[in-house]
Formats: sequence, structure tokens, C-alpha cells
Amino acid sequence: MSEYLQNLFFKFLKFGTVGFSGLLLDFGVTYVAKEKLRWNKYVANSLGFILASASNFYLNRIWTFRSHDPEIGWQYSKFLVVALVGLLLNNFIIYILTDRLRFNFYVAKFCAIVIVFFWNFSINYLYTFTR
Repeated sequence: MSEYLQNLFFKFLKFGTVGFSGLLLDFGVTYVAKEKLRWNKYVANSLGFILASASNFYLNRIWTFRSHDPEIGWQYSKFLVVALVGLLLNNFIIYILTDRLRFNFYVAKFCAIVIVFFWNFSINYLYTFTR
């Protein structure tokens, strides 16, 4: 395996580890907001997704991509744009799976997270954390 592919593979694994911590945060916040606070499922989903995205930015910046870009505000804004597109994809997938195909909300949310994970890694690798 070439050094480039090996490096990409390890970044993908790290991104996945960070993503899993974000998944736990996302699901936890979504569950509390939806089930305990009785918020709308899309609002609860969005809150969980946004908090997990903020956590993921920090962890990916320092650990996955080891970014030392001094333009942290610009980098974070790029990360948020990618995350917001991911959020739209996430909510769209949840809508299709729950309202059209009648999946359980949490099964649909898990499916959406897996699909959006590939979007997030690709775009963040190619756009957000390149310098």
C-alpha cells in the first residue's frame, strides 16, 4: 500500500472514530430533545447534528487532520458549510425513510448518519482541511 493510501486510510479511521463520538453525542441530544423535551423530530435532529458537528470539527482539526491552519475561523466556516449540507442531506434522508417508507425514526437516523459520513469525510478531506 502506498504511503498516500496508508495516510488516507488512517485519516478515514480517525474520522470514523471522531464520527462515532459525534454519533453518541448526536443520538443522546436528539433523544433528550425529542423524547424528554417533546421537541419536533427535525428540530431535535438538527440540534443533535449541530452539536456533534462542532465537537467533530475540534477533534478532527487537532487529531485526524492535525491542522495548524491559522485561519481557524475560515476553516470552521468551511466545516460548518459542509456540515449544513450534511444536515440537509440527513434530514432529507430521514424524511424519505420515516414519512415515505415508514422506517423507525432511529433506524432512519442511523442510516442517514452512515450516508452523510461519507459525504463529510470526502468534502472535509478535499476542501476543509487542505492547505
